[in-house]
Amino acid sequence: MVFISLDLGAIVTSLAGLSFLGVGLQPPTPDWGIMLTDGRKFLQTAPWVALFPGAAITLTVMAFNFIGDGVRDALDPRSIR
Repeated sequence: MVFISLDLGAIVTSLAGLSFLGVGLQPPTPDWGIMLTDGRKFLQTAPWVALFPGAAITLTVMAFNFIGDGVRDALDPRSIR
């Protein structure tokens, strides 16, 4: 359980990175990596177009890591309570 919850953050990052590079999901499918690629064109005029998908990726990965830490703390038999 702990490994799965900690690994989900890496999966989200990998999927977004592959889509950003163009080898992941293709454009009709909504994905944060595709949104970052599309928002790159508007960084000078409208930076929030790329900022919001990047922030969503960051917050999602942090949430999965915090959940994984909480599960590890709750299920670790060697931890002192």
